[in-house]
Amino acid sequence: MLSPFVRPASLLLVLLFSMPALAEDPFAGDSPQDPSFTRQGAETDPWEDWNRTVFGFNETVDEWFLRPVAVGYRTVMPGFADRAVTNVFDNLKEVRNFANSVLQLKLESAVVAAGRFTFNTVFGLAGIFDVATAFDLPARSEDFGQTLGYWGVGSGPYLMLPFLGPSNPRDFTGFGVDTFTLPSAWDAVESPDRYYARGVQVVDMRADLIPAEQFISGDRYVFVRNAYLQRREFQINDGQSQGDPFADGDDEDLMLDDF
Repeated sequence: MLSPFVRPASLLLVLLFSMPALAEDPFAGDSPQDPSFTRQGAETDPWEDWNRTVFGFNETVDEWFLRPVAVGYRTVMPGFADRAVTNVFDNLKEVRNFANSVLQLKLESAVVAAGRFTFNTVFGLAGIFDVATAFDLPARSEDFGQTLGYWGVGSGPYLMLPFLGPSNPRDFTGFGVDTFTLPSAWDAVESPDRYYARGVQVVDMRADLIPAEQFISGDRYVFVRNAYLQRREFQINDGQSQGDPFADGDDEDLMLDDF
């Protein structure tokens, strides 16, 4: 049984941490299959045999269970309703964004997160409408893995986890802190409604990733690994290049315009 606290982890759900974000990253026009980045990814993957085994397990779970459910959800859910559901869950993340912005001493980001949560909750009808973006307050994603990176904690080797997907020791620790320690808007949701809502969140995220399937190419494991490492480097460094081979890309708008 999937825990209501885990994030989706199959091949496409892994891309939740890569493909949608590539549309807003300066690396978006460059493929994660770029040879230079592939070599860089391999150097951070000493546990590749284990990771590939777990990756295969996650793909099986997705193929036989999660994707069919997501396809059905996408079929019956009108587009505007699907967007509203996504907005509600995104709004709940603003509490996490605020807490981690404070821990990273990013006061401007903390104010933005607090403003987004307030505007979308009050004027956006509990987050159904993303009115904050219209007020020029775009989301700034922050998690405890990023907080640890901000304070100099190394990522450690690449790690593929059952159900949880791509990670590393630092991000896995951050996931645990975000889920069980830091304040969360989910604390206001009573059980068992919280578990039902978490299940809907997983299906909604998986459904939103169906259009991204067309961008997968080559070795699927390598593609996902490199995309994940690429995006996490971008997030940890707040978009500042640290010798990234994609930093000079000019085609950022070519991929995932729909996201």
